[in-house]
Amino acid sequence: IDLGVIVCLIGPSGCGKTTVLRMIAGLETPDAGEVWFVGQNIDPVPPHERDFGMMFQDFALFPHKNAAENIAFGLQMHGQTQAEIDRRVREMLDLVDLSGYEQRDVSQLSGGEQQRVALARSLAPEPRLLLLDEPLWALDRALRERLMIDLRQILKEVGVTAVYVTHDQTEAFALGDRIALMNVGHLE
Repeated sequence: IDLGVIVCLIGPSGCGKTTVLRMIAGLETPDAGEVWFVGQNIDPVPPHERDFGMMFQDFALFPHKNAAENIAFGLQMHGQTQAEIDRRVREMLDLVDLSGYEQRDVSQLSGGEQQRVALARSLAPEPRLLLLDEPLWALDRALRERLMIDLRQILKEVGVTAVYVTHDQTEAFALGDRIALMNVGHLE
C-alpha cells in the first residue's frame, strides 16, 4: 500500500475481513504466512509497538471519560506532556468538527458524534497505519452516508494510510482509493 492510500477490504460476513485486520494489528497470529509493513515482517512486533491506530465497530469509547479524556488516552500512553496533549486534543476536535465538545460525557453524544470522537482518538497519536473495522456499522443509513464522505475527507486531510473493513459496497466505493475483495478467507 502506498502512503496515504485508503484500502477498503470488502466481502460478505464471515469471510475473514476482521481476522485479517486483527492480524495486521497484531491481535491475532496468522496460521500461515507473514504480515509485512513497509518492507518489514511485523509478526514479532507486539501490537502496542506497531504504532497502528484502530477504530472498532462499537467505537470502544470509555463511558466514564468525557470526549477530551477519550481522545487524550492514547497520547497519555505515549508519555506526552499535558501541554502537548491539550494541543493535540484541540486539533483533533477541530479536525472532526467537534470543537467545544471537550467536556461532554460520551453518553451525551449522538452516535455520529461518538464516531467522530473515536476517530479523533485513533488519529491523535499519529499512527503509521489506521485500521477501521466497520466503524459506521452501528449508525442509521442516512447518518452513515453523510459520515462516510466526512470520514474520507478527514483521512485524506491527515494523510494517514488506512485499511477499512466493510461489507457495504457503497461505503467501499465512497471511501476507498483501492478495493480488495475477500471471499471465504481468500483475497479475490
